[in-house]
Amino acid sequence: MSIPAVFDYHPAKTVDEALALLQQYGDEAKVLAGGHSLIPAMKLRLSQPEHLIDISKIQELAYIREENDVIAIGALTTYTQVEYSDLLRRVFPLMPECASHIADQQVRNRGTIGGSIAHADPSADMPGVILALKAELVIQGPNGKRTVSADEFILGTFETVLEPNELLVELLFPKPAAKTGSAYTKLSNRASHYAIAGCAAVLSLDSDNTCSAASVVVTGAAMQTARASATELALIGKQLTSETIAEAASHAAEGLELVGDIHGSPEYRRQMVSVMTRRAIEQALERA
Repeated sequence: MSIPAVFDYHPAKTVDEALALLQQYGDEAKVLAGGHSLIPAMKLRLSQPEHLIDISKIQELAYIREENDVIAIGALTTYTQVEYSDLLRRVFPLMPECASHIADQQVRNRGTIGGSIAHADPSADMPGVILALKAELVIQGPNGKRTVSADEFILGTFETVLEPNELLVELLFPKPAAKTGSAYTKLSNRASHYAIAGCAAVLSLDSDNTCSAASVVVTGAAMQTARASATELALIGKQLTSETIAEAASHAAEGLELVGDIHGSPEYRRQMVSVMTRRAIEQALERA
């Protein structure tokens, strides 16, 4: 089956208009941003919303700007805008680096950062970067706005804290400390470019090059994008030698519910998580 089920289409021009439609149709509605995840699911009839609310034309949600000690990014900012942003390349090079690894140019031209996070696909690239950078996510609903941390936002596979009548509208990133480096590495499916196993790492160093902070997140290998807490603990307070890094990376898959499919067994993914984590940490260290 390659034709979606019948639905009503509602283009929204403002956030308030989109929220009013969500309030009206509730669980019967789906939000369309870039559409690269939702439309294929609808064609396969894995998703059959009765109402489709198109927010892609809401210009007020597409921006990247500096606000004091925070970088604010609108939820409808595209991967291409992220990839070529001079501001992000200067402050958060991890984000443009990650965006350049996502699918192909056509997808990057349409896909949005907020859409990816709200979809919460465990094989997607950007959710891992959002977690690694410890972003704050601004959610708007009928009762106003609320802010949650990236770690609180994703609950599971394709599951987030968003209520049916809410939208993710903005992402806020605190500027990094001095001597901070980051990297994103992944083993990708050559057909879809999704991550079979990937890692986003952010490291900060003290004046004596001791690791003062570490944020390490695993993508693709588990049932949800997840923080490698054991690896983070193994890095903080240490001089990051090749031995220290290898030992820390060996714990990256601990506590994760690893996936097994045609692309790799859980055991294979465990090994690849360790490899990708080690490479990401090494690159982040060089950049710090």
